[in-house]
Amino acid sequence: MKIITSLLILLPLLASSVAEKEVYIVYLGQQNNNNGEKALHEIEKTHMSYLHSVKESEEQAKSSLLYSYKHSINGFAAKLTPDEASKLSGMKEVVSVFPSHAYSVQTTRSWEFVGLMGEAQSRNDFKINGGEDLLSKAKYGKDIIIGVMDSGVWPESPSFSDQGIDPVPASWKGICQEGVAFSSSHCNKKIIGARYYVKGFESKMGPVNPAEDYLSPRDMDGHGTHTASTAAGRQVSGVAALGAPLARLAIYKACWATPNKPKALGNTCFPEDMLAAMDDAIADGVHILSVSIGYRTALSYENDVIAMAALKAAKNNILVVGSAGNNGPAYGTLSNPAPWVITVAASSLDRAFLAPLILGNGLEITGRSFTPYKLNEEMYPLVYAGDAAVPGVAREISEQCVAESLNPEMVNGKIVVCIRGTGVLVVNKGLEVKRAGGVGLILVNSQADGNDLICDAHALPETAVTYEAGNKILEYIYSVENPMAMIGPGRTLLNYKPAPFMAGYSSRGPNVVDPSILKPDITAPGVNILAAWSEASSPTKLPEDHRSVKYNFFSGTSMSCPHVSGAAALLRAIHPDWSFSAIKSALMTTAWITNNLDEPIADADGNIATPFQFGSGHFQPIKAADPGLIYDSSYDDYILYLCSIRLNNIDSRFNCPEEPPSPLNLNYPSFTIPYLDGTVIVTRTVTNVGRGNSTYFFKVERPPGVIVNASPSTLYFEQIGQKQSFNIIVSAANDPTMRMSEYVFGWYIWTDGYYQIIWK
Repeated sequence: MKIITSLLILLPLLASSVAEKEVYIVYLGQQNNNNGEKALHEIEKTHMSYLHSVKESEEQAKSSLLYSYKHSINGFAAKLTPDEASKLSGMKEVVSVFPSHAYSVQTTRSWEFVGLMGEAQSRNDFKINGGEDLLSKAKYGKDIIIGVMDSGVWPESPSFSDQGIDPVPASWKGICQEGVAFSSSHCNKKIIGARYYVKGFESKMGPVNPAEDYLSPRDMDGHGTHTASTAAGRQVSGVAALGAPLARLAIYKACWATPNKPKALGNTCFPEDMLAAMDDAIADGVHILSVSIGYRTALSYENDVIAMAALKAAKNNILVVGSAGNNGPAYGTLSNPAPWVITVAASSLDRAFLAPLILGNGLEITGRSFTPYKLNEEMYPLVYAGDAAVPGVAREISEQCVAESLNPEMVNGKIVVCIRGTGVLVVNKGLEVKRAGGVGLILVNSQADGNDLICDAHALPETAVTYEAGNKILEYIYSVENPMAMIGPGRTLLNYKPAPFMAGYSSRGPNVVDPSILKPDITAPGVNILAAWSEASSPTKLPEDHRSVKYNFFSGTSMSCPHVSGAAALLRAIHPDWSFSAIKSALMTTAWITNNLDEPIADADGNIATPFQFGSGHFQPIKAADPGLIYDSSYDDYILYLCSIRLNNIDSRFNCPEEPPSPLNLNYPSFTIPYLDGTVIVTRTVTNVGRGNSTYFFKVERPPGVIVNASPSTLYFEQIGQKQSFNIIVSAANDPTMRMSEYVFGWYIWTDGYYQIIWK
């Protein structure tokens, strides 16, 4: 449980470019929506009638319609002028009309770290073991279908082998859509379906450039292949051992290479294409939908296509897993804030890629690197990039090793110290050093980056060091006439401590759409994750990099998201009768908030992290399979919640009460109280899924300056499936040491001596 005494201001959206005619999404809510009973051509006819009312002719109306949605939302996407969009938005039955905003993708050992395979991990006074038992109980995810909406897939990867897999489940209703370099034979019993969606992209960006992307489900980027294999890839000896290895994959390509931009800058995903993908995913019969995509900040629910489509998915008992975003460490920056989506932050695992740096004065600094390139074990001349600029280039430019900023006469044959900074891709720095004749790279964190070390697939020997270590290197350089250094051979260290820690880039709460819903929900490994890769893309995704790999390391909440998708698939296999909310609750209430040193999870700088960074904590799939109690919520519960925040027209078949309950009373596994003043009572209901005859006792770690009690403080259960409700009474203590507008956090636990159900 988190008690919040302040609220961050909602960040403004980036203004979209105004064009005479652009793509808008028209959302009709659920008014008289019987789309499930209609054929697609009937739905299109209805949508055409709306368009015809604002267009001059039926031909114009027909040519303007891009998509009619049947399963994800009741609505359509069309090319409209601002005036036409305004007229449609004024119609009584129209909930919202909003222009298309480009989204982007949120850019192993990790499964061993959470106990699914390999040795048991010591953590929090117990051993996490039984990973093989969990996989066996789940039948390795057999017949659970994970939909992945991303940049496509590289089907030839060994991670997608269907050897030994049973026939495609009879429940599957999807297709294998053919296209450039992708035929129906590329689907198998592992990748059971694949589609692509490009109308919105081509409407805005023009035809897909065949040199930049495939007009098919095939992945030319690597991101989609990586996320799909993380969630449900097969075990590949010596390379990858991943989540739900016998789960099926359905690929929905809705993200495309941005024209004339390096792939390293990320793909572009248009909401009208994503809606069409989610529309099909719901109809095709997926059980879990993994979405490593988001906007730069949170959108209001009614204008967030992922949120609205995920709500319809929830109605069909499909759990949507979304990435929190990579816009940290600033607060209030996360995406995918809807409570019916499980929002995933990124943290580290207990594996470190060490690359020692030895200075000429004997000082040894341990850096990080997984570049395959090595220097001879000897000293090389050392130069600071800020002192090696091309004439006319400012020092603050060359120190970041911006392209064409380094003078080859001053760099050739030397190890170069570059500063990590904004505006320049890290992998580009290595290419610039290599262009200028440098033999090695020392990448120094800026002060803002602190101790947050991220490895990249550099094209030359490299090691990354902290800001503090960088200061020591610069002190040495300026203390001698001929500075020297050696980058030693790298090594991989397992069981690294402390782990996990929160990634600095991981977007943070609070939830700026509704501060009563704590976001993110959970954290999972998202730093230096090894998974399958597109062989049409290089490890760095830069045009100057012509290497090709089958597997690649990548970091981001895009990588943590499919970890939770894979875990959710295993839980769905073990508990096929559970709702999507039950699976979400089990994952959240069993998450852990300490590291492998039994200390609180910290951020990259070593400061104690908060629930605005990790939500309920780091996921534990083994514990989640047997959570004891769950907090369940239905589709109608979420519609009632929307009534409580004055979104009354989302589903007209549901009559919002005149005085809806507080949004705090959504039966959610966590809550926040903005502006606590006086006493607040929060109501929750738990369902027993553990032992039939059991008694649970209330414990609390109260936030500073806050009084927390439960009524009742003891819950008695006589059978599995029984429900019990309780109130949490929260009031501000008379504590003169507490400051106004200060965030404070705490948690409470229901325990019967065996189970511990933790609320944050």
